Amino acid sequence: MGRRRRPVSSLFIMKSSAASDIPGRLDRLPWSGWHWRVVMALGIAWVLDGLEVTLIGSIGSVLERPDTLALSAAQVGWTGSIYIAGAVLGALVFGRLTDRLGRKKLFMITLAVYMLATLATAFSTSFLFLSVCRFITGLGIGGEYAAINSAIDELIPARVRGRVALFINGSFWIGAALGAALSLVMLDARVLGPALGWRACFVLGAVLAVAIVLIRRHVPESPRWLLMHGREEEARRIIDAIEAQVERQHGALAPAAPGLHASGRGTPPLREVFSLLLLDYRMRSLVVLSMMVAQAFVYNAIFFTYALVLTRFFQVPDNRVALYIFPFALGNVLGPFVLGPLFDSLGRRRMISLTYIASGIGLALIGWAFLSDWLSATGLAICWSAVFFIASAAASSAYLTASEVFPLEMRALAISIFYAIGTGTGGFIAPVLFGWLIDSGDRASVAAGYGLGAALAIFAGLLAMRHAVHAERKSLEEVARLG
Repeated sequence: MGRRRRPVSSLFIMKSSAASDIPGRLDRLPWSGWHWRVVMALGIAWVLDGLEVTLIGSIGSVLERPDTLALSAAQVGWTGSIYIAGAVLGALVFGRLTDRLGRKKLFMITLAVYMLATLATAFSTSFLFLSVCRFITGLGIGGEYAAINSAIDELIPARVRGRVALFINGSFWIGAALGAALSLVMLDARVLGPALGWRACFVLGAVLAVAIVLIRRHVPESPRWLLMHGREEEARRIIDAIEAQVERQHGALAPAAPGLHASGRGTPPLREVFSLLLLDYRMRSLVVLSMMVAQAFVYNAIFFTYALVLTRFFQVPDNRVALYIFPFALGNVLGPFVLGPLFDSLGRRRMISLTYIASGIGLALIGWAFLSDWLSATGLAICWSAVFFIASAAASSAYLTASEVFPLEMRALAISIFYAIGTGTGGFIAPVLFGWLIDSGDRASVAAGYGLGAALAIFAGLLAMRHAVHAERKSLEEVARLG
């Protein structure tokens, strides 16, 4: 029998390891106002993404009007896919830079890219202009995913990491509700009307981003990242300042046990990163990939084209589409909030498999009901709200899993690779495919698309049932060292 190969992450630590109490000091902190400020400043990334996606979903049919951009349904679908393509490229480019240059520097840069591109979108005059703006907006949002997920996991205590990560990722739907409200108001003829209202929505999105820049600049660099780059003195100054803020609220803190960290190694070369992903942690990689593909296909297929389904099959007026977004968004917000604590108590493996399988079954049943013409527009909205109460927790757990099961040295790049592959396949293809299916006017074709999404979700759930990592209540360093 051949000698069992040690995980690459263990090799990283053995080559340049040092005892440090900094990870333990972060994990043992009681929840405080400082944590709330971090969550608010960084979690806004998903609010912005939800705002962007919902605006296109809500105004998709408006952009088909001759007094706006006169797009076809297929072109509306393409704008969603082009946004996703930008997000994929942004994740890969900014993800690598996040590991090399730091979490804070990159989450400020990516927010600035998003802000400028969103503002430019408001001045689009053609499908080409709109597509370029959507692509650059996607670049910023894709970079946000890698930088923000890395920073959040490295700053939040291990015992609540699951619920916090799920809630933050679920805040996408707060942005979705905001986007729906903006479109509902701005498209109203008594306010601005369709011709100008859709432009005003994007201007207001850029204004929101400006406000977030002012808040986010107070979030510190990750002490774990600083340790990994040999900047221990700076890391200690930051953790001392964090503890001082927490102690003012909770009093003296308990001592923290020292632990291992990769000290001074810096960012590993791509060859070592891919060796870890493809060889040492291949089952973890397969689980994360299946989760990412499934959630990207389901969300982007349904949400980017929801307005088209409502207007084509249920004759909902295009300026009333946003009303049907609210119950959809409500289910998606409540799911991670209600189910999130179970990912820390019942555990990752049980909850990931349960939420993926249940959401896949629900999606299949809705497809059947849609095919049979049993649903009204209101009934469809209620059904989506119920299914995505579960599916939102499942989708959020994909980002949590990608960000916690691999070593810190390449955490942001790992997030971006799986986001890029999963979203590039499931997310890029889905809006175009569903735009084409809806254009056909055939219920059976659209229902078949729902069936494909259901199959992907159930497959991911079954794979997680056997191979997902038990990462609940464990430090990131311990999770990365699991065999």
